Amino acid sequence: MKELTGACIIGQSGGPTSVINASVLGAMEAALDSKNITRVLGAEHGIKGVLGDRLFDIGLEDRDELKLLRFTPSSALGSCRYKIADPDADDTDYKRILEIFKKYDVRYFFYNGGNDSMDTCNKISKYMQKAGYDCRIMGIPKTIDNDLYGTDHCPGYGSAAKYVATSCMEVYLDARVYDIGMITILEIMGRNAGWLAASAALASHKGLGPDLIYLPEVTFDMETFLADVKRIYDKNGKCIVAVSEGIKDKDGKYISEYGSSLAKHKDAFGHAQMGGLAATLANIVKENTGAKVRGIEFSLLQRCAAHCASKADYDESYMAGAAAVESAINGITDKMVGFECDRSDGYKCDVKLLPLDIVANTEKKVPREWINEAGNGIKQEFIDYALPLIAGETEMPKSDGLPRFANLKKILAK
Repeated sequence: MKELTGACIIGQSGGPTSVINASVLGAMEAALDSKNITRVLGAEHGIKGVLGDRLFDIGLEDRDELKLLRFTPSSALGSCRYKIADPDADDTDYKRILEIFKKYDVRYFFYNGGNDSMDTCNKISKYMQKAGYDCRIMGIPKTIDNDLYGTDHCPGYGSAAKYVATSCMEVYLDARVYDIGMITILEIMGRNAGWLAASAALASHKGLGPDLIYLPEVTFDMETFLADVKRIYDKNGKCIVAVSEGIKDKDGKYISEYGSSLAKHKDAFGHAQMGGLAATLANIVKENTGAKVRGIEFSLLQRCAAHCASKADYDESYMAGAAAVESAINGITDKMVGFECDRSDGYKCDVKLLPLDIVANTEKKVPREWINEAGNGIKQEFIDYALPLIAGETEMPKSDGLPRFANLKKILAK
């Protein structure tokens, strides 16, 4: 193995999670303690910070303050949704990235994100190889959507799943206080993969969850949905429904588009902006049943609820960040850190490395066999898969009863 010495850049991209900074902390601490890494830089707003030469000198941060990142939600360095072009079509960004790498003698690049971030990693890695610039590049996974290919699960998912399941249980109790009937629609994140909405079944597993759960993996039929809701409401006088924001009809149209213009707006990667589904379905259900209906959108709370984080999740997230740095120092590049888990006798999670070109832009869906035949509920196989991921309680430090989050100085590198 050729020993490589130089600076590193750590960046974050895409939607944050409640434990994404645990991964960054794992990477930062491993890099700061390495004799091969001469300087640790944090990119402000992901790859845009590299392009704009906005890099924080992490070595100037207080190490005790950095440790608070473990329990701090959102992206401490700042995130972005920026799609770099194919280098064969336009290599402007790549030339600029190479210029910045040379300026700071960057020999290691770690990018913390989801599908699109792994695509960015892959493109930069291939360009650096073609340019003959010696640099090791590793992807650090994160996404509450849990849809990265090749890994058992993704950092951030367990905590979001725990929040969703907990909130469903709480709503279940609240929706039963009055002596009048009510139908409740819960909108949960997940554009094309229903892992997060499926986690509502963990609440049902405890007897306090939705009666119906709909995922994007199964085509959504409005008439069947209304019949399902009416059947349960007529029988019980109550009905709770969990729906993934990305459910579509047989023509591939988002149901959220039925009553919202949000889905017509696209981000840099061509993804539709989700939201408004609960309100849309609530209006349709009310028109068809005459019942009292409430629509609840969990929205950003799913991905920033660090107070409800899973200990398993933030421990594994930290492990992923540290493993990326350790692997790169040991000569590995062009890989994303993934998880390989054994649930046969308890639960054991180990790191495995996945090629970036396989992971990039490939979505992992909930297996159809984990969804019931009617497409409106989740089977035991999912429960067995997900329960270990939400285990353990947060050890978040507090001051005056409120969380004590990291407050970085963010001094720009010179």
